Amino acid sequence: MATLLSIIALGFFLGMRHATDADHVIAVTTIVSRQRSVKHAALIGILWGIGHTLTILLVGSAIILFGLVIPPRIGLTMELSVGLMLILLGVLNLTGMLQWITQSFTRPMAGTPHGHSHAHAHGDYVHTHAHSHSPELHGHRETATPVGWLDRTLGRLGLYQTLRPLLVGIVHGLAGSAAVALLVLTTIRVPAWAIAYLLVFGVGTIAGMMLITAAIAVPLTVSQTRFQRLNHGLTVASGVISVVFGLFIVYQMGFVNGLFTNTPNWRPH
Repeated sequence: MATLLSIIALGFFLGMRHATDADHVIAVTTIVSRQRSVKHAALIGILWGIGHTLTILLVGSAIILFGLVIPPRIGLTMELSVGLMLILLGVLNLTGMLQWITQSFTRPMAGTPHGHSHAHAHGDYVHTHAHSHSPELHGHRETATPVGWLDRTLGRLGLYQTLRPLLVGIVHGLAGSAAVALLVLTTIRVPAWAIAYLLVFGVGTIAGMMLITAAIAVPLTVSQTRFQRLNHGLTVASGVISVVFGLFIVYQMGFVNGLFTNTPNWRPH
């Protein structure tokens, strides 16, 4: 029992530490730089962590259970994808495309015309409230339904806002899954415990990223209402840092580690 508790504690805190890696923080900073709600920023961190955990768990389990070996060129390509993703996020942020896409895909809330009332279902829960179809809106307090919190939060966040951190987390998970799984294999010989460690590691990563994104959103939220120039500067800085760090990763993977040559050299880290 003591050993199991030690594994759980170690996996959780190492997962939280993993969330602070530079490429992770830069990516989520670029995502939340235009987010004006600490609560929604924290949700973005949770979604990033879920995507990261899914990849770590799937790829890591394949390595642990089936002895999957990732060739150097594929490993370098997975890490290169993180650099390309950072460049894309930075460019979209600097050009204002992130804000435009977010506004385009975020569902407006109540207050639009053309509403009416009729029976409405949330799964098995049926009730009557004001409703609109241009666009599709719900006029009731979302907390009044069994799925209220999820409907309200993800509805305001929008489909694009929901999928973006999830996909970014998945890409980051691809780049780090081999290293995490190989580290587990050197210390935990029982496959079931090793996979349990990966899961706890993922939970720690989710918790760590939730705290990081919430902390990042605090100065952005304050500067939005009081110091607009500072807020704009922070947004631009996050985009520039994302592009520069992405270019650095592309250079490291492509030329230093040899992805673009005939002799790729990759060591999971």
